[in-house]
Amino acid sequence: QVQLVESGGGLVQPGGSLRLSCVAPRAIFSVFSPLTIRWYRQAPGKQRELVAHISRDRTTNYTDSVKGRFTISRDNSRKTVYLQMNSLKAEDTGVYYCNVFPNPSGSWGQGTQVTVSS
Repeated sequence: QVQLVESGGGLVQPGGSLRLSCVAPRAIFSVFSPLTIRWYRQAPGKQRELVAHISRDRTTNYTDSVKGRFTISRDNSRKTVYLQMNSLKAEDTGVYYCNVFPNPSGSWGQGTQVTVSS
């Protein structure tokens, strides 16, 4: 099983920013660079949804609701993928997860909680 470790969540006011980090376990350090990594989120009472995607060649894609506000990036030397979230809204609240794509094992990490509230 491959479980990435998410961090960086917290409580922020509407309009604020957070940067989430997703760190690969040592077991996949040697294969991290070619991996496609995705960020997902799950709001209370809702299904998990895809937020952003970054491929091995750094091609990125975003769900429409975060375009222009969120930026996904990767630092292969640190085995880390980031999600910079700006202009946060209440509807961005949820648990954020990162994962490899595809994810044949079906395993997920603990996620990191993001709460946007005044």
